[in-house]
Amino acid sequence: MKKASTRQAYGQEKDDDMRPEYDFTNMAGGVRGKYHKAYRAGHTTKIHKADGTTLVQHFKLEDGAVMLEPDVREYFPDSEAVNTALRCLIPLLSKKRKAKRKPLLR
Repeated sequence: MKKASTRQAYGQEKDDDMRPEYDFTNMAGGVRGKYHKAYRAGHTTKIHKADGTTLVQHFKLEDGAVMLEPDVREYFPDSEAVNTALRCLIPLLSKKRKAKRKPLLR
């Protein structure tokens, strides 16, 4: 009889993007978001090829790109959901801004 895999034992679905060899259940001391500030600032990746050459690529978030925190991502899984929610808020913000800009007449 086959032993149940660690992923099945923890009730993880098989259709997610994680492969079985990426099992992090036994990791200790990990810190969530440890490198997020550096990632937002940009990072460089070096790829050492078999022919001895090195490919260097620099990655940076594009202007206007926004990173969502994990708790927010649960409610807004894609850019369409985020844009829809923000469009609903825009009329509320515009009214408040216009009200603040009006001079007081006495």
